[in-house]
Amino acid sequence: MKKALLIVNPKSGKAKMKTYLMSVVEKISDKGYDVTVYPTKAPEDATKKASTLKNGEYDRIIVAGGDGTLNEVITGLQKARIDVSIGYIPAGTLNEWSMGLGISRNIVTAASDAAGDNIIKIDIGRFNEKSFSYTASFGAFTEASYSTPQDVKNVLGQAAYFFEGIKSLGNIKPVHLKYEYDDGSGEGDYLFGAVSNSFSVGGIVKFDDTVVNLNDGMFEVILIKSPTNIIQLQDTIDGILKKDFTRENIEFFHTKKITVTGGDGMSWTLDGEYARGEETVVIENVHSALTLSIPKKKTASTKTNKGDII
Repeated sequence: MKKALLIVNPKSGKAKMKTYLMSVVEKISDKGYDVTVYPTKAPEDATKKASTLKNGEYDRIIVAGGDGTLNEVITGLQKARIDVSIGYIPAGTLNEWSMGLGISRNIVTAASDAAGDNIIKIDIGRFNEKSFSYTASFGAFTEASYSTPQDVKNVLGQAAYFFEGIKSLGNIKPVHLKYEYDDGSGEGDYLFGAVSNSFSVGGIVKFDDTVVNLNDGMFEVILIKSPTNIIQLQDTIDGILKKDFTRENIEFFHTKKITVTGGDGMSWTLDGEYARGEETVVIENVHSALTLSIPKKKTASTKTNKGDII
């Protein structure tokens, strides 16, 4: 039989994997896999586990948890240079990235798809020596994703991020940064920035399907400058809500690589997990680095706009 390793974060979301674990194992087994279950025990445990694997040891790695758990597994596999297909069962609070891929929020359905044969290639990112699945961001509201206590997220769900973000609004200050990318450079005072390969960032900034291709070797970069008056602030908010990134205080571009300087000690998030910034941060696109199983119903749109079917 084929072998699958199921890495489970039992605390993700509302700890619902504890209820569905047996059903998930059955669904994966029905696809012809001999399933080994590994529950994570602490932060970064999934990275440690994934980094100890060997090529050929498993035919499929399936991750059940939030975006942070998926990030940890991808980081470990990249460190160990393991080439294996991945399935994702979104069991966290937001699961932002998976929604753009049409991965079901129903755990049992997602388990069946995670063990399926509809495989695509997707880019990931490298943040200095760390890996991320879909976004590296800083500034307004990004701290809420990693500072919100897990028990609060379990009770309040997505609203927990909103309340944590509101608490931090009074402490948000613009950061003066310089950056260089494929086609140019820039400098300014920024309230928010994201380097992403996703259709949504933080549940607030959203991109049209025509703007994003998850396997084109390019990031979408959005930088929001600090407004000097209320009119600029209103114009910026209106631009974000209408997906109009041509507004005066919004910088938007595509690039394979971006180097950011001036943010020593600044807080970043990688797929919702904390990462400490350094004086110089290099963020690079790693083309076609992730082999992912997704639902068959997304084949057409994935082929044209999102990733390459293999």
